[in-house]
Amino acid sequence: MLCTAGPRPRNAEATRAAILDAARERFARESYDDVGLRHIAGDVGVDAALVSRYFGSKDELFESVLDSCNQGDELMLGDRATFGQRVARDIILEPTSETKLKGLMIFLRSASSTKAMEVVQRNANTRFYGPFSEWVGGPDGAINARLAASLIMGMAISRDVTGGFNLTPDECERMIDRMAATLQALIEP
Repeated sequence: MLCTAGPRPRNAEATRAAILDAARERFARESYDDVGLRHIAGDVGVDAALVSRYFGSKDELFESVLDSCNQGDELMLGDRATFGQRVARDIILEPTSETKLKGLMIFLRSASSTKAMEVVQRNANTRFYGPFSEWVGGPDGAINARLAASLIMGMAISRDVTGGFNLTPDECERMIDRMAATLQALIEP
């Protein structure tokens, strides 16, 4: 009697995750307009129709990629009284995680595409700015949330683009104190 292996078992969840990972990698390396569903399918070794079956259109896949990236939800976790110090210390002293860096690269590479920017803006407003504005609260919650987010993003981009701040430990501590005070003032209504 011959023993033959049957067809490889299908694992829809693993395939969906592999497609999402491949799409995240592609969108981090290439502009939205240069990435096709066939490219992503080829990276995973599946048919492009399967990508469409799991995610729908390229826009829907791109939105799923954005949803899978860290988008600042952790800012609203932890003690509100230590927000400024916690965030400033993280931005200035902690290395960028690969997930955050990929998310940043996706945002930057998307800037040249009108279609991608529509998805990015909708996603950012719904998943981050809206909840962050509510968390900040007060009559100027939306304004203060935007200012705080801009300071955080600007510092993170500055750090990542230049490879760090190139400051002494004492200078880093002074920068943390200044950034923390500014952030804390913005989130206290």
